[in-house]
Amino acid sequence: MENQTTTTRKKSPVRFIVLVVILLALGYYGYTKWKYATTHETTDNAQIETSLVPVLPRVSGYVKEVTVRDYDSVKAGQLLVTLDDAEMQAQLDEMEADLRSAEADIHNAQASVNQAKVGLGSNKGTITLSQIRLEKAEQDLKRDENLFAENAITKKQLEDSRFNVDQAKQQVVNSGSDLNSAQSRVVVLESNIPKSLASIDLKKAKIEQQRLKISYTKVYAPSSGKLGKKNISPGQFIQAGTPLFTIVNDSTYWVVANFKENQIEHMHAGMEVNLELDSYPDLKIKGNIESLSDATGAKFALLPPDNASGNFVKVTQRVPVKISIQNINQLKDKLRAGLSVRVEVTVN
Repeated sequence: MENQTTTTRKKSPVRFIVLVVILLALGYYGYTKWKYATTHETTDNAQIETSLVPVLPRVSGYVKEVTVRDYDSVKAGQLLVTLDDAEMQAQLDEMEADLRSAEADIHNAQASVNQAKVGLGSNKGTITLSQIRLEKAEQDLKRDENLFAENAITKKQLEDSRFNVDQAKQQVVNSGSDLNSAQSRVVVLESNIPKSLASIDLKKAKIEQQRLKISYTKVYAPSSGKLGKKNISPGQFIQAGTPLFTIVNDSTYWVVANFKENQIEHMHAGMEVNLELDSYPDLKIKGNIESLSDATGAKFALLPPDNASGNFVKVTQRVPVKISIQNINQLKDKLRAGLSVRVEVTVN
């Protein structure tokens, strides 16, 4: 019994020491966790973001050629798709022929105006001649009246002279009417020329519009980047505005982290953050807060919550925070839009 008591007494300090060490370790571990929790804010509700540029055709048509494949790298201005433009080209040829016909009509109209002006001069000459004939007829009538008073001519001859005067007067009136008609015709013909010129300008504008449509049958990359999956193949009919590809901008990336509303109290632009990619957990990445959203993520939802209706249940909201990535040029090969990220921010 004495030996057992002695052994127990000898073991008791060891147990006590072990217990103390465990308690100290747990206390230190708890303190470090508490210290970390009070000086850091973290979230795994974050993703890599970049610009996604859709490639959309501006005209409808059948696909003639596709010059790229899935996930190819492209440069801004590179030809991606060619549509069949044969029908549009035939319409353009018809429009150009119609324009040439209209231009020929203008020349004919101008020639008609010139001819009418020449006829107008002839009408003026006819009036002058009619007036001369009238003066002569009146002189002959006066002379015949004197001769008739002396019984030198017969009454019939006097009546003939009077008839010649009346006839000459009517010719003057008719010549004046012809002149007025010719002048009106010139005015009408001249007024048709500006109308025809406006019609030609309209036809030229339509031709330019058609040429523009033909140029749209070649679809070019609006920006540099990498293509997603292509949705078309040669021979397929596509409508204007139908998405053909999506170009992922592979030169600019950033992170959008959705922190809880009770985590952003001490956050501000410029703060440094630690980023950890789920796909590369050993890769340590630094970033900086660029800005905090002025609205919670729920406000951008298709159906935002309406807390004024029904029973209210408080839900912690999240605020999107945009984070730039340091040394991004060294990380482009590993970054992909949509990758999950863990974000850590030191707030104290």
